[in-house]
Amino acid sequence: MCIDIGGTGLKMMVLNAEGKSVTERLRELTPEEPTPQNILAVLDAMQKKVGPYDRISVGFPGVLKHGRTLGAFNLDPAWANFPLESRLCKMWKRPVRAANDAAIQGLGAIRGKGVELCLTLGTGLGSSLFTDGRLCPGLELAHHIWRRKKTYEDDLGKRGLEKHGKEKWNRHVARAITQTQALFNWDTLYLGGGNAKHLTMDLPANVKIVPNEDGLLGGVALWRDTP
Repeated sequence: MCIDIGGTGLKMMVLNAEGKSVTERLRELTPEEPTPQNILAVLDAMQKKVGPYDRISVGFPGVLKHGRTLGAFNLDPAWANFPLESRLCKMWKRPVRAANDAAIQGLGAIRGKGVELCLTLGTGLGSSLFTDGRLCPGLELAHHIWRRKKTYEDDLGKRGLEKHGKEKWNRHVARAITQTQALFNWDTLYLGGGNAKHLTMDLPANVKIVPNEDGLLGGVALWRDTP
């Protein structure tokens, strides 16, 4: 069972070992008070509808280490140092692996060749970097200063889209493409997330828009080292 925790919506789907969906995608709105208790309550109700599963992958909008969330800027302060993996394992009596949501989106999109960067344009900005298919953990580009003391997330996240409008927001995305190319020398850039649908610019051949479902489909990759 793959779960995508977002600042706007919670998604869930069961996949087979090859990463193919065996159920429809369920979606519920993220609670107005997105505390761990409230979000886990919604997820618990959702998982009762999806049918049988034997392990769980979770994409989370923040940095995780050793199964704990270090925080989530677009959720609630209560997520600081929250034991997400162990809490879900206790709730559902199944093994759990959790990772940054952009990392899972990237795992669902990459081809495993060269340097690949994934940026998710949603409530905030997610980022994940891969070299020959291997994740470089801990990247959090969203809160890096990039323009007039503003962060990437300030201009490219939902707040930036609402503040600037689609036309100017697209120009900021184009600038971010240029800057990240210079910073990471990526071979391929993948753009995902709920707001990727608002992209109207002509993209270079090595910049690809990926479907939102990759944020769930990549969950199988967290178990590649397990039979």
